[in-house]
Amino acid sequence: MSKDLRAAKNFTNRLDAPIKSTSDFLDEVADAGASLTFPAKASGLRVNGHVMLHEHPCKIVNMTSNSTGKHGHAMTHVVGVHLITARKYEHIFKSTHTANVPVVQKKEFVVVDMNKEGWLAIMDDGGVIRHDLRVEDDAIRQSIAERIDKQGDEDILVTVLKVLNQEVVMATKIGVK
Repeated sequence: MSKDLRAAKNFTNRLDAPIKSTSDFLDEVADAGASLTFPAKASGLRVNGHVMLHEHPCKIVNMTSNSTGKHGHAMTHVVGVHLITARKYEHIFKSTHTANVPVVQKKEFVVVDMNKEGWLAIMDDGGVIRHDLRVEDDAIRQSIAERIDKQGDEDILVTVLKVLNQEVVMATKIGVK
């Protein structure tokens, strides 16, 4: 069978296939699972945005760009601070290439309790209580412990940052019931 005949046969087979509705397509996409990063053009990155630098999720603190040079590409120099460890990373991208941007979610929870090891019992907006988050930062742990000891009519709120399936308590504050 010739190459053209095979191509024509494949084309007609696709025409005979049942047409999918939009809902069928959306079901397939929803079952695929979500990615932890998404691509973005390096020229579209901005200061205070996020980017993956050397496989680490970072907040961009400084960016510089130069014009096209002898080899035809403009370069973008990105300096970022790791979202969890605060370590500094740098990378140079060609402005037309893509960079991975991490999906970052920030959410507030009400602190119900905390044990001596720093494991929190936190409640979300729906009233569901979780016990699977530990406060790693000693200053934040001490602050929560002090606020639990002198708690009155105020709620203790913690800000939790989720990036690359890691959750970290970033800050604490007082809220009114």
